[in-house]
Amino acid sequence: MPEDITKWFFIVNPNAGSRKGVRDWPKISRLINESGISYETVLTTHRGHAIDLSAECIKNGYRRIAVVGGDGTLNEVLNGIFTQKVADPKEILLGMIPVGTGNDWCRSFNIPFDYKKALEVLRNGKTFIQDVGKVIHYHHDKPETRYFMNVAGLGYDALVAKKTNVLKEKGRGGTFTYFYFVFASLFQYNFMEAVIEVDGEMVFKGEIFSMNVGICKFNGGGMKQVPFAIPDDGLLDVTLIKKAPKYIVIQHARKLYDGSLVDLPIVKTFRGKQIRIRSTGSIYLETDGESLGHTPFTFDIIPLGIRTVVG
Repeated sequence: MPEDITKWFFIVNPNAGSRKGVRDWPKISRLINESGISYETVLTTHRGHAIDLSAECIKNGYRRIAVVGGDGTLNEVLNGIFTQKVADPKEILLGMIPVGTGNDWCRSFNIPFDYKKALEVLRNGKTFIQDVGKVIHYHHDKPETRYFMNVAGLGYDALVAKKTNVLKEKGRGGTFTYFYFVFASLFQYNFMEAVIEVDGEMVFKGEIFSMNVGICKFNGGGMKQVPFAIPDDGLLDVTLIKKAPKYIVIQHARKLYDGSLVDLPIVKTFRGKQIRIRSTGSIYLETDGESLGHTPFTFDIIPLGIRTVVG
């Protein structure tokens, strides 16, 4: 048990940001020591490790967890917080030092990418209580549950994330890689037939290209695909891109970054507390950049589910 309840537990992903985590950790740890923050630290060794580490540190009495990594590491820590049974998740304070390739959650909360400035945010301790998303998906025909605090993507978005993650695991991923696959994967992707329900009402039936379910606005390294999302309004925001000629994606690529994508006639937006999706074939999913299973999906909102340190 930590003697000081204000002590931080740093979970460091050395593979974050194409191994930037391991390269920059000596510099970050020096800055932490200079900041006067009381802390312990542990490095992850494999995918999913941060889930176990966060649950274990809560069991050992820590109530402040800081992630040194990217959106995927943050997602794992969130899932460790929500699957452990020792403490109410709202008792946990979650902070972040961004070292990943996208760092999209940080974009919504003004957390600097500069390590020293990010540590100042952590030390200042300004908090925000945000919603958390929960999705039930299927893996080998068995239901699994995943929590997320930024954006979930399915269809084409999930395909791009999966291809990017394969290279990330080899230390070659990055924002440019993601952007490359946004275009390179177009010609091998097949549109999928789906039925979408929002709060029990069918809002769409037909072929879809891609879809995002958001708590926050940004994903894909700065893309604003869910521009209307408000992280503490108790609602899930949905951006759906319907079937359309694939050249339109190339033609309107800049609209992915300024949020004006939603003005196109091929795009529909919805908002609700529960989103249910079923399909004739398997549509795949990613949450906060982590590749997961396939349809059917049930998304639910956990209002004001986690306390975070923000800029």
